[in-house]
Amino acid sequence: MRETNFLTENNARHVWHPMAHPADMLANLPRIIKAASGVEITDIDGKTVLDGVGGLWNVNLGYSCDPIKQAIRDQLEELPYYSAFRGTTNPPLIELSYELAEWFKEDGLSRSFFTSGGSDSVETCLRLARQYHKVNGQPERTKFVALKKGYHGTHFGGASVNGNANNRRNYEPLLPGVSHLAAPYGYRNPFGTDDPAEIAAAIGRQFEDEIAFQGADTIAAFIMEPVLGAGGIMVPHETFMPLMRAICDKNGILLIADEVITAFGRTGAWTGSRLWGTRPDLMSTAKAITNGYYPFGAVMIADKIAEAFEANKNTVGAIGHGYTYSGHPVGAAAALATLKETKRLNVAANAGARGNELLAGLNWLKEKHELIGDVRGKGLMCALELVTDRATKTGAPKDMVQRLQDAAYDAGVMVRTSGSNVIISPPLVITTADVDRILAALETGLTAAAGGK
Repeated sequence: MRETNFLTENNARHVWHPMAHPADMLANLPRIIKAASGVEITDIDGKTVLDGVGGLWNVNLGYSCDPIKQAIRDQLEELPYYSAFRGTTNPPLIELSYELAEWFKEDGLSRSFFTSGGSDSVETCLRLARQYHKVNGQPERTKFVALKKGYHGTHFGGASVNGNANNRRNYEPLLPGVSHLAAPYGYRNPFGTDDPAEIAAAIGRQFEDEIAFQGADTIAAFIMEPVLGAGGIMVPHETFMPLMRAICDKNGILLIADEVITAFGRTGAWTGSRLWGTRPDLMSTAKAITNGYYPFGAVMIADKIAEAFEANKNTVGAIGHGYTYSGHPVGAAAALATLKETKRLNVAANAGARGNELLAGLNWLKEKHELIGDVRGKGLMCALELVTDRATKTGAPKDMVQRLQDAAYDAGVMVRTSGSNVIISPPLVITTADVDRILAALETGLTAAAGGK
């Protein structure tokens, strides 16, 4: 490896980083992570901290999962790549499709379309939703409805259904025919209530009004995250997703569950849809499907979608969509090993238990620190929303949030910030002692952010 000075000086000269201003990366040197073990990461200065971010919501099993690493090595030796386009396939891909059908049986999903990651998976869902209606003789169903504050990746389709201006404005005009409903956001919403059930019902009415305005026969699908992630960890009321499912069914609209984050146990349930007792028509997955060790994703498809395509006898049912690395044999092998370890370790149960401890600790911190305006979470996806004034809910400025992040890192824990939110999404294999470490580092960070020593 090159010397530390070389790495530090050359990073932003030649790398444009995702979700960052190039000028900001030139002015502010990043932390360069060179190693990882267990649930900890180590930077080039030799400092080791607990990874409270879990990579990017994806390293559910930590950094030392040897069965996945071995599966990747073995597959590279046997078959490092071959296309899964028409006419060819590979053994691990076939085996994985079978295992995923078993894994998602409770969600009513039995077919897989493989991708290279979450944005690819969302794009595939949008395309298949439109095509499904064409197969069913309803070609005018092309529009999508989504939630403000929702995040669905960075392709043009995904950015179009995103509900955050930061992912949209610099790339507009985006896909036409997309409308957005209010987010199930108890702390800030347009309904004049903080009651989650009332908010859920109000958004349902908004959805029905939007359907009446657009025309039900023009809408292809409604897309939502079961728990909104990158938008700030918004946990809807338990009635919300079933309500939206019922409205979709009433109007012939497909329900797409974006579970790139929530699939495979992060909420304390094996899927976010299962958490809320709802069966989607399409589900986007990625991230934890290979524990972050290999770029890979899968769209899971309900029987009614599959049966319509498979019964079609003309070209409208042909899948004119795919990626060079769809069904990559190494990714499939990594996913098979990941599913096996995910099930063996029962990480969903641990995420639920440790998540309850973390949420209780965050609420305890809120009682001590006026800087915390709101605490939200489900399983091991939690957030603090920082404010300078609780009465007015004025969001904390960037420099204050940055002080918290820096101080928490110095105290031994990496956390992620987004606007005035501090997001905690550690690996699902953390212990109670790890939760205590996170809380202690956050307390140090809160004190520093507020101007204390």
